Amino acid sequence: MKKSLYFLRLGISLVILLLAILGITGIFYPVPLFDLQFVPVLQRIIFDFSIAAGIIITLIILFTLLFGRLYCSLLCPFGALQEIICLIFRKDNEKQKNLPVKYFIASITFGVLIGGSALFIRYFEPYTFFGSLMTLSLIGITAFIAVGILAFFKQRYFCTNLCPVGAVLGLISKFSLFKIYIDKEKCLSCAMCERSCQAGCIKAADEFVDNEMCVKCFKCLGKCYKGAIKYGIKPFWKNSSSNSANQKFSLKRRELITSIVVFAVFTAAFKSGIEIVNNTAKKIKKIILPPGAVSSERMRNKCFNCNLCVNACPNKIIKKSGEDFQVVHIDYNNGKKYCKFDCVECSKVCPSGAIKKIPLEEKQKTRVAMAVINSDKCTHCGICINECPVKAISKDENGAAIINAAKCIGCGACKRSCHFSAVDIFAVKEQKVI
Repeated sequence: MKKSLYFLRLGISLVILLLAILGITGIFYPVPLFDLQFVPVLQRIIFDFSIAAGIIITLIILFTLLFGRLYCSLLCPFGALQEIICLIFRKDNEKQKNLPVKYFIASITFGVLIGGSALFIRYFEPYTFFGSLMTLSLIGITAFIAVGILAFFKQRYFCTNLCPVGAVLGLISKFSLFKIYIDKEKCLSCAMCERSCQAGCIKAADEFVDNEMCVKCFKCLGKCYKGAIKYGIKPFWKNSSSNSANQKFSLKRRELITSIVVFAVFTAAFKSGIEIVNNTAKKIKKIILPPGAVSSERMRNKCFNCNLCVNACPNKIIKKSGEDFQVVHIDYNNGKKYCKFDCVECSKVCPSGAIKKIPLEEKQKTRVAMAVINSDKCTHCGICINECPVKAISKDENGAAIINAAKCIGCGACKRSCHFSAVDIFAVKEQKVI
């Protein structure tokens, strides 16, 4: 039964990983799986006051309060990739210290995020790492190599001591109802459970499991021949073990100092996030953005660069960030393609709210750019007139094509249809529904 719990959990996590790979690469996106990822959901609550996101984050917290950090071993695709590495390179694990560095990383990333910018999230958050990796972006590849090396030597070290999401869920998990614990009446101190623990959170000699670090992989449950290691509600009469004394160990002064420093770092990061938002408008270039992104400044501060929208776009006009543009953007100059009039795929799949979820009717009235016709190149063929989905193009008294600026939404259909490169598309400062 205990082994079956491990294999059931492992099977579910691998299925979710497969769905995540299919979704992020644009092959198959059957369910809004990425709408369940912790940080994107949190951002939608902070900036868009999304009721649906609030319900999801509440469920994640309640789920963690009940069952511990199962989110990390079930729903996190980057965690599943690390587990695969651990399965391939099987080795006995060593005990790990519960280091405070993760709290500082979390305070910086979440402080800047709440301050208004997703800048630091892109460099530390597992969902963003996964999206960047699947789309072969440099940040994702670099992160995977670094975390892969860590996983080889220290297994789930990133999850236990570096991941900002893991730091938050770990603190919640300390108070979870269901925990991994050792029954000292049955334990022989053989350390089989300790050697199998991917998180390095079991101290067999002390009969202690650090449930803050534990990612609930359940691998340890099937290793004990005496059934001494268990997952469930620990009976209250078993709480007075030697391990309880070790837990208390007079760390309160150190914990208090750590908490004060972490709060100070969070406050500084929050102020930095506000400063980043204020400075973004001065530095960012005007770029054409997917419908629902609103403005370059907003996109720069909200986009995680997970690239889910890049692969979801059927016409492949959404491009990854690069040296010239630091966020995803629309490029009409590659392959003479345009933004389909009846498509809102990028809006559907964006989990962070950087591209707002808008209905098709609103998208069809949203100006993302502005088209301009070069009269010197125009041959008066009239093809663009027929191609314009909003009927913004007509002919003047001389037969030349002219654009009604009040109707143009900048979809690029006219540019795509023009064989003489007479149409240019320019970015607008802010998207508007016309």
